[in-house]
Amino acid sequence: MSFTLQNQLRKRLKNLFKVLIVLYVMIGTSLYFLQEKLLFLPTTLEQNYQYSFDYPFEELFLKPSTNVSINALHFKADNPKGVILYFHGNAGDLSRWGKITEYFVAKNYDVLVMDYRSYGKSTGKLSEQAFYDDAQYCYDYLLQRYSENDIILYGRSLGTGIANYLASKNKPKQLILETPYYSIVDVAKHRFPILPVSTLLKYKFPSNEFIVDVNCPITILHGTDDSVVPYASAEKLMAVAPKELTTFITIKGGSHNDLVAFERYKETIDMVL
Repeated sequence: MSFTLQNQLRKRLKNLFKVLIVLYVMIGTSLYFLQEKLLFLPTTLEQNYQYSFDYPFEELFLKPSTNVSINALHFKADNPKGVILYFHGNAGDLSRWGKITEYFVAKNYDVLVMDYRSYGKSTGKLSEQAFYDDAQYCYDYLLQRYSENDIILYGRSLGTGIANYLASKNKPKQLILETPYYSIVDVAKHRFPILPVSTLLKYKFPSNEFIVDVNCPITILHGTDDSVVPYASAEKLMAVAPKELTTFITIKGGSHNDLVAFERYKETIDMVL
């Protein structure tokens, strides 16, 4: 190869390297500044929106702090066996999640489900600490109306980190986690393996740190075909959970949003409730 060709090749490689570095920085910057839009997919509702469900419910507007309003639904069953405090996933609002939680009302449980700040009719500045603070406020609301031994925490997807946090700080009857993650950082590493996500992410939701302090029975349900939260992330969470308290249920063929269609899920819920 001539000296001229070698120089041309070096120059092209150098230019390619510069382009790759620029793309890497652009992707990392976008992840940092757009992470809330990537993590949270809320839909909003007009404040005068009227909910319609098959079971009796009370609509609540809770005030955890100044300039914050948390919209929640409190379903009431006949002769309830207890109450489920349900933390939903990262998309939608209570018009959808209310329908989903009626599954548990049909099993004769009261249910309290809230919309996170910026979801549905809820308002207030979003932050990771805000999720935890608002969740504790809802838990305290239930403590005024139920024995703590009657409170079951249920988290789905994003909500599993919040449910884990609450269970580590309180003494509920049990904790149920549907499609949980080890941490949001762990899921992000799976999506963006070449980026320093631990540094870039403002939202960590370290379920792995919370679950070690949980002192109630824990049930984890996860599908093997989950493309949103990898099954391996739930396995990692199981590995650090209190072994004597934790049951891990594998839903073969289950994906992220369809576990309720599987008999294994239905049998497990009937057993733990």
